[in-house]
Amino acid sequence: MITSGPSPSADAGTDSPAPADAVPRPAPATAPHGAREVEDDLRARLGLRALGARLDPAAVLWGWLGPLLVTAVAAVMRLVGLNHPGRLIFDETYYVKQAYSLLTLGYEGQWAEDSDPAFARGDYSGLSTEADYVVHGSVGKWMIAVGLRLFGADNGAGWRFSAAIVGTLSVLLLARLATRMFGSALLGTTAGLLLAIDGIHLTESRTSLLDIFLMFWVLVGFWCVLRDREASRARLAHRTAAEIAADGALAGRWGPRLGVRWWLVAAGVAMGLATGVKWSGLYAVAVFGVMVFVWDTCARRVVGVRTWLGGGVLRGGIPAFLALVPTAALTYLATWLSWFVHPGAYRRQWAADLRTAGEAVPRDWLPDALNSWWEYHLVMWDFHNGLDSEHAYEANPAGWLLQLRPTSMYWPDPGPPPEACGADRCVEAILAVGSPVVWWFGAAALVLLLVLAVRSRDWRAWAVLAGYGAMYVPWLGYAHRTIFTFYSVAFVPYVALCLTLGLAWGMDLLRPPRATADPAAAGGPTGAEAPGPGPWDDPVGSAAPEEGAPGRGPWEVPVGGAAPEEGAAGRGPWEVRVRPAAPVAPEEGAPSSPPTARAAGRGWRASLRFLVSDDGEPELAPRAWLLWGIVVGLAVVAAVFFWPVWTGQTIPYEAWRLRMWLPSWI
Repeated sequence: MITSGPSPSADAGTDSPAPADAVPRPAPATAPHGAREVEDDLRARLGLRALGARLDPAAVLWGWLGPLLVTAVAAVMRLVGLNHPGRLIFDETYYVKQAYSLLTLGYEGQWAEDSDPAFARGDYSGLSTEADYVVHGSVGKWMIAVGLRLFGADNGAGWRFSAAIVGTLSVLLLARLATRMFGSALLGTTAGLLLAIDGIHLTESRTSLLDIFLMFWVLVGFWCVLRDREASRARLAHRTAAEIAADGALAGRWGPRLGVRWWLVAAGVAMGLATGVKWSGLYAVAVFGVMVFVWDTCARRVVGVRTWLGGGVLRGGIPAFLALVPTAALTYLATWLSWFVHPGAYRRQWAADLRTAGEAVPRDWLPDALNSWWEYHLVMWDFHNGLDSEHAYEANPAGWLLQLRPTSMYWPDPGPPPEACGADRCVEAILAVGSPVVWWFGAAALVLLLVLAVRSRDWRAWAVLAGYGAMYVPWLGYAHRTIFTFYSVAFVPYVALCLTLGLAWGMDLLRPPRATADPAAAGGPTGAEAPGPGPWDDPVGSAAPEEGAPGRGPWEVPVGGAAPEEGAAGRGPWEVRVRPAAPVAPEEGAPSSPPTARAAGRGWRASLRFLVSDDGEPELAPRAWLLWGIVVGLAVVAAVFFWPVWTGQTIPYEAWRLRMWLPSWI
């Protein structure tokens, strides 16, 4: 249940000259309501909680308890037996040894051929000071190095600890994110659980590769972008209300400025770090940046900004760009600090060596260090675009959504002896394949997601689609390259969100965006000038009253004066009508309200209602619980069934074949 504190008395208006671009209108009479009432109305239109609203203590409890429980499950699944296999597997041979080199030399040095067995024994004599040519940034490898420093470089726990911790934290982050997005601890916990028990996420959390770190930092950036959506809309409502309460109308054609958007600065840092892991992070900067611009533009339209598109560009898009993109770029540049300060790093002295030899230096207007850094990037670009060597487990990205060609991470040959499993032939393998329940059901839910995004204009659907657009869609343009299904771990959080959203819809727990308000009531243009909601906008406002419903309530009068006299000019295009704000989910961190009469003395069964929804209102039908139980139950059963081939357990060959559901999995 969400309660609201009492509203203070109306704010007193202030006299100020009308701006030159203001629309002429009659002088306002005394406003019947002040800035707080206007702000509450605007916050409701923007999908925010009313000022003073509080979340029920039971909802706060469930909102943290559920995510923490699934995080504990994720931690156990990722940390237990982390030392197995006790040797470097798959591409760990590159990234773990490069991480050790960073700790030792400050840059990636070359290793002797076949040095993996010695490395696993703690013999690091294969490392030379000759710089190695690497094609990915150092952020992920520095994160791997944390585990090497804590637990040593001679055991699997040290190699994989950072990946396991990052994978576990991403479960908590997604569960909390989904709880806020859907206003339901049940749905948030479900999203976290689906991520925790998915095979592609689990195997990457137990293997020291780079993609799990890319996934994590992009998810952090996604979280920050969603928090900016809340914070910027709250600030827009506050500043718009202050102008309307003071002058009876918005003072300018572009709408108010929002100041520094610190959540976008944080998102820029996170996505700069993601790009420092792999260049795929650049797509997140682009896609999430566009999403921020569209959200801001639609918000300005909703609060009645006359030139809402221009305001979205000048006072929304440009400041957002400056908060996000330069921050990401500077963060990415900072991730190369170790390369800059170590002359022995690969190509660090390229420009200086050319100059010393008397040869022409391309881009000689750049300082030698920056020029060498830029040349290194050109070399990496050529590598990434020219990588077309055949590999047994390469997979076309068109099949990633169904996990058609997974990646074999570990297959020792010869295998374990027969006595290891009590059968004629034993297998000890790790297959990076997603849970069929999560991915196949998620692919079906993706169709529903597209419908909700286009037909219902649900901002949550568009946000999840942005995750797919940033971390999956670009790979379709690189199908000619040698690429692998395990790259899909970067967008598995959005697969879990997509399936959760589909479950919410099937359970009648997905509250649709409210019907679009009359543009005139929102102070916007009318008639042919009034556009429909933007593609990522959540339609806001109150639906038209049903036949026979009472007319306008006592607050539904133009702010800044009573109804115009006969013959007077109509409402100005920037005026809004104040309506009581509908209770919506409060922002995180809001103090809980004292127990209400309804909450006082209730038993645990009543408290369970707040697990389903933040306001404790919906009562799910038995069929809704049945649907949830079937999907989540099947996902849990699948996790138990595939656990041996996700973690390299020794099993009979026949048991392994039983888990190879598709011929392409072998």
